Amino acid sequence: EKQTEDNDSTECSEPGTMDLKFTSSRKYISISVPSKSQAMSPHIKSVDDVVVLGINLSKFSKPAQFFICVSGVFMFYLIYGYLQELIFSVEGFKPFGWYLTLVQFGFYSIFGLIELQLIQDKRRRIPGKTYMIIAFLTVGTMGLSNTSLGYLNYPTQVIFKCCKLIPVMIGGVFIQGKRYNIVDVSAALCMSLGLIWFTLADSTVAPNFNFTGVVLISLALCADAVIGNVQEKAMKLHNGSNSEMVLYSYSIGFVYILFGLTCTSGLSPAVTFCSKHPVQTYGYAFLFSLTGYFGISFVLALIKIFGALLAVTVTTGRKAMTIVLSFLFFAKPFTLQYVWSGLLVVLGIFLNVYSKNMDKFKLPSLLGLGKKSVEERKSRTLSQTV
Repeated sequence: EKQTEDNDSTECSEPGTMDLKFTSSRKYISISVPSKSQAMSPHIKSVDDVVVLGINLSKFSKPAQFFICVSGVFMFYLIYGYLQELIFSVEGFKPFGWYLTLVQFGFYSIFGLIELQLIQDKRRRIPGKTYMIIAFLTVGTMGLSNTSLGYLNYPTQVIFKCCKLIPVMIGGVFIQGKRYNIVDVSAALCMSLGLIWFTLADSTVAPNFNFTGVVLISLALCADAVIGNVQEKAMKLHNGSNSEMVLYSYSIGFVYILFGLTCTSGLSPAVTFCSKHPVQTYGYAFLFSLTGYFGISFVLALIKIFGALLAVTVTTGRKAMTIVLSFLFFAKPFTLQYVWSGLLVVLGIFLNVYSKNMDKFKLPSLLGLGKKSVEERKSRTLSQTV
């Protein structure tokens, strides 16, 4: 009897079980401990949803999510590009590209803080060290890009930025261990070759190249190629929200730029110039930052849902449209070589979209078409016999 009691006590001491005795039978009640995600309150579980400007994209189908994100990227970034070129058209503003980036980062931080206060889960999920790296890359991307406009034409600067497709793929291989098929590689090559051809046409029609500007935009291109993969990896690994990513990366970047301008004595001349032209500088910069903030929210949603490569493909197509609008709104010479290079870019976009949906639609082969026609002939003959 004592041994039986010891066995009973051992069985009852096992975690997650209770021993109830009813005469000679035994019944066990299993007690399961909920996981941390199940124990959270319902509003914290909503972090898995992708919310952009109050729109919960998780409630829509994948094609609808893609359409909403692409529409948002095109609409806001086209306005963003127009305002960016308009600001640098102000006489005397070209040397102050880094100060414009500082003002832009300040507005982004304010917008991100406001958006973070509107959501229920305000916890920071991504580590601070990761944000310091992302902020450094963001400063390099946007700061060097804005500064390069003081040395290059706007279409030329945009064309250089569009060539980041191949660096993004290389970054995806080394940072995330991704593997791309031949269709992805062909898409990147088509888009890059088309945009390079566009650059050659621009240099022939209106040469305005400067080696300093080329170096600046090339460094911005390298940082831009890495940042998409780092953001995608961080958001998927730690399940961070878009508003959190924007707030911490741009606020830390604001400190970086402010420290750099203070050390190089570049802050005082920029403040003096902008105080003389407040509407053309701070006014345009506010609208420029607002549309850019809305645009980056949709880009981050694209990265989180579809990955960095597809997001870069969409933003590259948007840049091509920005160039078209730049020729429409700002007087520039035109050549048919722009058209052929643009068609090559469109081919690259088609190949990339086809690569992402190869399992949903397949291009018919000649053998498949032959078999299908034979089967239709047989079925037609059988129906006639019946």
